[in-house]
Amino acid sequence: MLPTFFQRESDRQARRRDDVGGHYDRVVLGAMLALICIGIVMVASSSVAVAEGKGLSPLYFLWKHLLFLGIGGMAAAFVATRELRDIERYSLWMLIACFVLLAMVFLPGFGRTLNGARRWITLGFTTFQAVEAVKLLLIVWLASYLVRHREQVQSEWLGLIKPMGIAGVLVAILLLQPDFGSATLLCAIAGGMVWLGGAKFRYLFSLGMLVVPAMGALAIAAPYRVRRLTSFTDPWADPFNDGFQLTQALIAIGRGETFGVGLGGSVQKLFYLPEAHTDFILSVIGEEFGFVGLLVVIGLFALLAGRAFQIGLRAMEMGRGFAGYCAFGVGLWVSLQALVSMGVNLGLLPTKGLTLPLISAGGSSIVMTLMALGLLLRVSFELDRASRQVAKVRSDDFVNAFDPSELLGQGKSGAKPSGETLRRAA
Repeated sequence: MLPTFFQRESDRQARRRDDVGGHYDRVVLGAMLALICIGIVMVASSSVAVAEGKGLSPLYFLWKHLLFLGIGGMAAAFVATRELRDIERYSLWMLIACFVLLAMVFLPGFGRTLNGARRWITLGFTTFQAVEAVKLLLIVWLASYLVRHREQVQSEWLGLIKPMGIAGVLVAILLLQPDFGSATLLCAIAGGMVWLGGAKFRYLFSLGMLVVPAMGALAIAAPYRVRRLTSFTDPWADPFNDGFQLTQALIAIGRGETFGVGLGGSVQKLFYLPEAHTDFILSVIGEEFGFVGLLVVIGLFALLAGRAFQIGLRAMEMGRGFAGYCAFGVGLWVSLQALVSMGVNLGLLPTKGLTLPLISAGGSSIVMTLMALGLLLRVSFELDRASRQVAKVRSDDFVNAFDPSELLGQGKSGAKPSGETLRRAA
């Protein structure tokens, strides 16, 4: 009898919990949609001259951008409606997929070389940059690893070496493509997640003292990277050659002044500023909307990243480690990539070839960024659902703990509620 009773009670509790839904975080949704709308407007504004220069329809890049936004939206919706425990179950396969995707770019018939770099996989009608998927897949695997090996990560060298070693192998493959910018970003995401997972700072500092000089040596080993570094320090020394991109970007931002020259009024996008609709789209925003426009974009990214970290902290407080680390990883990815892209446009960092998330025209970058934000929305949904479930269970237990009519002094006897009744109600 007792096992049957407890089974029935468990089923009843499960049905009661399932009746409670959740809500996706409105701040994340709002910031994401605002950045997407800005991106649509700016891709339309900055890509017309580029498309016409290539003999294409004036709105070619806009329609392509909208297509990938649609694909990314469906991918984000798919991830946002999956249970996190189901996603975590496939974390090992996601790690394997990281290596498979990065290896595919070197296979004849699959990999494609563009501008001297072999970073793309041919999909027939389009190409896909493998590292964009690797960022998300690595975040999910790292989140699972940090949950499963939390004590080891927090107390032992081995707990730090394992995840950083795997990230190091992925970085090494990226450097063979070569893709120094994405390699640096991937290393920073992994290091940030491990640190948030509780790794001791002295261990990370010691590892960084080994990695940073090695990355620096690799940066100066290639002549084109050396030219980027020298042109970054003084772009005006060679404004028509190595410093051309940065000088044109700075001219665009300076021309915008406080409020900009108005939407569509940019001159630099007319074949002066290279990659005006992708890597240097922030410069066009600065020219057309001025300092105020730049502040709006920076504020939206800060809001999105801050909310991601806030969701991650809330998940950790609720004992949901995998959800928390996923939120941290997505927040690190979006914030660091946006920071690097902005730094390049403002002349604070050397050219890296990284797009501005959700704003720059692109295919794989847009799709995978939206999928990552779909994962963040899923985390927020499950946290909200858990909070509502706890509130409902407590409310039901409160109601069932006493006779309401007795508490109100309106029972059959009309007597006042007893001390025991009040204690049970509290």
